[in-house]
Amino acid sequence: MAPFSTPFGKSRIDPTASGGPACISGPSARFARLPARRRVILARSAQRGRICTLVTSVRIFNPKASNSRLRQVVAVIRRLTRFLFSAVAILGAVLIVVIYADRARTPVFEGDDGEVLKGSVASLETVNLGGLDQHVLIRGRDMTQPVLVFLHGGPGMPMMYLAHAFQAELENHFVVVHWDQRGAGKSYSDGIPVETMNVEQILSDALEFIELLKRQFGQNKIYLAGHSWGSYLGMLLVHRHPELFHAYIGIGQVTDPERSREIQDRFIRERARETGNTKAIEDLDSKGAAAHEMWLFKFGAELHDATSWVPFLLVGLRSSEYTFMDCLKIAPGSSFSSRHMTYNAINGPLIDEVTQVDVPVYFFTGRHDYTTPFELIEQYLEKIDAPTKKMVWFEDSAHFPFFEEPGEFAHEMKTVLLETR
Repeated sequence: MAPFSTPFGKSRIDPTASGGPACISGPSARFARLPARRRVILARSAQRGRICTLVTSVRIFNPKASNSRLRQVVAVIRRLTRFLFSAVAILGAVLIVVIYADRARTPVFEGDDGEVLKGSVASLETVNLGGLDQHVLIRGRDMTQPVLVFLHGGPGMPMMYLAHAFQAELENHFVVVHWDQRGAGKSYSDGIPVETMNVEQILSDALEFIELLKRQFGQNKIYLAGHSWGSYLGMLLVHRHPELFHAYIGIGQVTDPERSREIQDRFIRERARETGNTKAIEDLDSKGAAAHEMWLFKFGAELHDATSWVPFLLVGLRSSEYTFMDCLKIAPGSSFSSRHMTYNAINGPLIDEVTQVDVPVYFFTGRHDYTTPFELIEQYLEKIDAPTKKMVWFEDSAHFPFFEEPGEFAHEMKTVLLETR
């Protein structure tokens, strides 16, 4: 059979073949993939000189056109997906605003009869300290129980919005008090005089607040617990005014910032080498201490079982004491406080400057804490001269044992109460 022209080139076709690439010679692979019936019709038509007319009526598969249509469909699906996610996010934000916009309250304690428990206290209050309105949360099933004041971390990182997640058992044994310090959380505003953001002013606010609590609850002494930055304030307070306190509990106790940064750097580099994380080492080399917090989280040294602040965010959004607008104050308040805080109380680190305390001292320490490295906390406790002193370890925690192990934390706080009351 003589070759003839097709749209695919010159080919030799056997019209009696059953189909397949072996039945056609020439450059036309696509022509060879046509169904056998159509190839036969095409061949016979070509012999009668009608090839051009017939070929235009044959539907030939074009993979490029098909792929183009597929890409268009995928693009449309992606646009619809992004739209749906955006719509859900906007709807979620609206719902959060609606739910939390005007909901700042703290639940009352109820008795067996469903009425407010007599003798209990559950209040959100605004108090004026040092000429500035500041916000406090006070909760306890029995107002005659000892007052326990928490000094939050930061500077500027409140603890109040986490209270509902860890302190229910504590409320059976203490009147538990949280205070959003000037510049922090509910107490943050852009009208705070920058010159008042210094350690001595915060200590003055704290003393004013403690005296107010003593009068309100008729108690001569209170228990003081300081977390992180709050432990810096706490040690200064119990050092200067031991007569005000039953005992002091340092949680993630601050010791020596410079030595802490050195240990953090070493820890991150060791973990980076162990895990093959070159990005961590690159960040340390280029950013220095500014990169520490992120990688301490990534390597479980802030929260042992988490790698970011997300658990705090999720818990905080469920806080009835914080409105949505209060939650939005946390980040700018923390930034404002850290940026403007002046350290004017002592000339060196606590580990060198404050080593004599006339109250019982307890250091609640996470076994995995490198934010305030546990090895420095051990050294600090050894140097302290106090009536009694004790290290309390939390084996499954890093820097936030009250949040990471709330049951064990409450148990150890009850032990402190039994040993010091």
